[in-house]
Amino acid sequence: MKEKNIEIFCNPLSKNNPVTVQMLGICSALAVTSKLEPAFIMAISVTAVTSFSNLILSLLRNTIPSRIRIIIQLVVVAALVTVISEILKAFAYDVSKQLSVFVGLIITNCIVMGRIEAFALANKPLPSLLDGIGNGLGYGIILVLVGFFRELFGSGTLWGLQVVPNAFYEAGYANNGFVILPPMALILVACIIWVQRAKDKNLQETN
Repeated sequence: MKEKNIEIFCNPLSKNNPVTVQMLGICSALAVTSKLEPAFIMAISVTAVTSFSNLILSLLRNTIPSRIRIIIQLVVVAALVTVISEILKAFAYDVSKQLSVFVGLIITNCIVMGRIEAFALANKPLPSLLDGIGNGLGYGIILVLVGFFRELFGSGTLWGLQVVPNAFYEAGYANNGFVILPPMALILVACIIWVQRAKDKNLQETN
């Protein structure tokens, strides 16, 4: 049982990553990764919503009538998103403004709803919680990677702090404005997918 729980938690981090393998949540990668800080906060927010929604709905799974299960799921997820949104406004207001409507759109994030349908409604609370945390972190790893490279090469900063020395700029170095545009996020995600599939033969398509 312990080994199974470890597998449930670890699989979404790499072998069954929700972004690079399941192809879910890619829109977020385009929208909130021009800077590292909002990408990190978004990753934590989605992880919290995914894990707690999985846990709550797993606890309720035997009491929810099938005909209204989607409504119950949306109510639970919307309540969690509202809590997360209020916490961000209270403790990270500037980041909350940067994320704007994207925090609210966690409600419609296909990773959140997908894990509820595919896992939480058919499994016990602990595995469901681990599945939610694992998928949230798997999603978050991709967001943080993309945000890291986009901010570094697009703005010369990380977490808002300058890391490219002034001497580089004096020598002719210039930030790449294309990197902070949405198409570059898609390109970076594609590169991550390519590297992962090149290393893992199980993910390679065969004719």
